Amino acid sequence: MNLGAIGSRVKCLSQSAAMGKKSKFQIKSEYYAFRVAMGALSVMPRPLALAVCRTLSHAAFHSLSGPRRTGMRNLELAFPDMPAAERQMIIRGTFENLGRVVAEMSQLHKATPANFEKIVDFEMDEESRAVYAQNRHGRGVLIITGHFGNWEMMAAAFALLHKPQAFLARPLDNPLIDEMTAAIRTRYGNRQIDKTHSAMTAIKILRGGGLLGILADVNAHPKEGVFVPFFGVEACTPSGAAMIALRSDALMFPTFCIWDKAAGRYRMIHGRALEPVRTGDRKRDVVETTAAYTAEIERIIRQNPDQWMWIHKRWKTRPPGEAKVYD
Repeated sequence: MNLGAIGSRVKCLSQSAAMGKKSKFQIKSEYYAFRVAMGALSVMPRPLALAVCRTLSHAAFHSLSGPRRTGMRNLELAFPDMPAAERQMIIRGTFENLGRVVAEMSQLHKATPANFEKIVDFEMDEESRAVYAQNRHGRGVLIITGHFGNWEMMAAAFALLHKPQAFLARPLDNPLIDEMTAAIRTRYGNRQIDKTHSAMTAIKILRGGGLLGILADVNAHPKEGVFVPFFGVEACTPSGAAMIALRSDALMFPTFCIWDKAAGRYRMIHGRALEPVRTGDRKRDVVETTAAYTAEIERIIRQNPDQWMWIHKRWKTRPPGEAKVYD
């Protein structure tokens, strides 16, 4: 696996909109590079794959100046009083976390419930048990998550240690890589749904008492989001989760799978379970519901800031008349 593969993965994971059409040659070249890289990692023992990706992520931190600058700018906005050296350490952690996501994804074909229990602590606290009790009795639960910790491990953990879930995903700009990653994510019973024009499918799943996961922490186009505070700065945030929750009366449950370095394993953590806000004004309901789950995402990120995707231009879309945040 080389730095180009890591860089390509960074680009794919941080996209918030479809890119221009690629040539067949470019699509196949990227696909074979990605397939070779993932194939090489997949035959390694898990500790070796993690070590290789950790080394590559450190190299990527030093060589990919653009994402590093974006991360530093984001941390200036989110933590204006934080020393520059501490920001650098957080960005280094972001790259390392991304490497861990790639390494673990390459190993998912080896997963079983027995070995996954050793890797992921899925133990439920009282609130989690209460949420999933409602789900067992027929109420849909919308799993609000983000590019924090290991979202790929989280999806696999649900399928192997709890029950499969459906999840919304925006297709990657390379259809062959998208097909390959979808096959990995759905190997154990999860269902991937194209995020585009998926509202009615999502609502049907939740009204039927299902589990639905959605990533809700990226920059959104004004047509797809609303402005709510995120680390004290107005951020255009995807509002789809709020609209789906309101129409399906689903309970929203912010959930993440973080790396616990001290324990040497992943741990499922949760924010507060949230009811959709209902004031009688639909637009206000969407904004306030979006603000509520965004605040929970922020609260969780603050506990382990080096595991969030700071290299994404989260504040790119600005309110009308406001200056650009990035160069």
